[in-house]
Amino acid sequence: MGAAMRRIQMGSALSAFGIGFTVPFLYVYVAKVRDLGSTTAGLVLAAFAVAALIALPFVGRVIDRRGPLPVVVAASVTASVGALALGMSGTATTAVLSAAVLGAGTAVMQPALATMIVWCSPPASRTRAFATQFFLQNLGLGLGGLIGGQIVDEHRPGSFTTLFLIEAVMFLVLGAIAAGVRIPKAAGVAGAPGRGERPAGGGLRALLQHRAMVQLMVLGFVLFFACYGQFESGLSAYGVEAAGISPSTLGIALAANTAVIVIAQFAVLRFVEYRKRSRVIASVGLIWAVAWAAAAYAGLGNGSQAMATAAFISTYALFGLGESLLSPTVAPLVADLAPGGMVGQYNSAFALVKQLALAVGPAVGGPMGASLHGPYVVTFFLFSLGITYLAIRLGRELTPVQNQPSLAAPRVVALSKPEQEHAAV
Repeated sequence: MGAAMRRIQMGSALSAFGIGFTVPFLYVYVAKVRDLGSTTAGLVLAAFAVAALIALPFVGRVIDRRGPLPVVVAASVTASVGALALGMSGTATTAVLSAAVLGAGTAVMQPALATMIVWCSPPASRTRAFATQFFLQNLGLGLGGLIGGQIVDEHRPGSFTTLFLIEAVMFLVLGAIAAGVRIPKAAGVAGAPGRGERPAGGGLRALLQHRAMVQLMVLGFVLFFACYGQFESGLSAYGVEAAGISPSTLGIALAANTAVIVIAQFAVLRFVEYRKRSRVIASVGLIWAVAWAAAAYAGLGNGSQAMATAAFISTYALFGLGESLLSPTVAPLVADLAPGGMVGQYNSAFALVKQLALAVGPAVGGPMGASLHGPYVVTFFLFSLGITYLAIRLGRELTPVQNQPSLAAPRVVALSKPEQEHAAV
């Protein structure tokens, strides 16, 4: 890992560390500490998604024209201002506007950071680079939430202001680190962007004409809708209402998810690096189908409460295993599909699909998980199987190198002089 990549990973991890201080407590802060009510808290959460959906369609072209570095710096400053303002908000209007600023900054930051990683890594090492980013971000989020939980006090509004101040500072740290990075231009991928399918020109029209990328975005929507979009909405509501899970057990389940990611990430990396990406993603669909089957047992089975609790926690753990397989697979594939000069637009388009799924997922899954227990788990079990189908179908649109980058590994190793002499002996 070069110096530039180390700085990028450090900044990304520290920003996630800052976000971890506030995300678990945002609803409580707005609804109870500031006494603005649950409706305002819901509007604040919605403002994050709406701001992201508005900002992301425009940022991709800016990244490609100006480079990702100034975008990361600007997004970091914007997010810092939003975090600080939210920590000082005392009215519904200022809270919603501050959340929108913070949401726009954090949303724009993600495709810009992804593009920086692409520019600083050759195709052969991109899988490991994105896996490292995912690992460090989850570790940062977990540590931030753990420390923030020790600082926060519902009866002391100033303790929440401290959390948002820490978050704001971490964003500025990311901006300062990014400003000092010297990054080269991206390295290409043989055969990009698709199986004989490289649209002329650029922009949204070219992206939508790229069949492999369109299929990947559809697959990405289902991935985020069926997993991430359910964590804090439908699945938690289902656990409480159908499986009798306590709020403290929900915290344990989320901790199990993070623990599996942290433990498994580099253990599965060696497995992922030498296998077809489409098959790895297809296996995630099967793993998540098993996870939803465990959730079905937890809420609909006839076992004891202890068995239901164990099954529910295993659901989150299995989701974590799937996530650890996806992180070194999907993000590098987006970059490898992008034609030269469109990496930022491809990253932004995929980030937009992600945000859309994260907005729709809770809206659909929340009410279903709370009241339609059987249909809820069956629906998302079928979505998981759909992931497997879509992944296999996507594999047919990819070139061999895009689907399995290890095929492009330099063969000069096998032809080097020492090796030849050894073979001759």
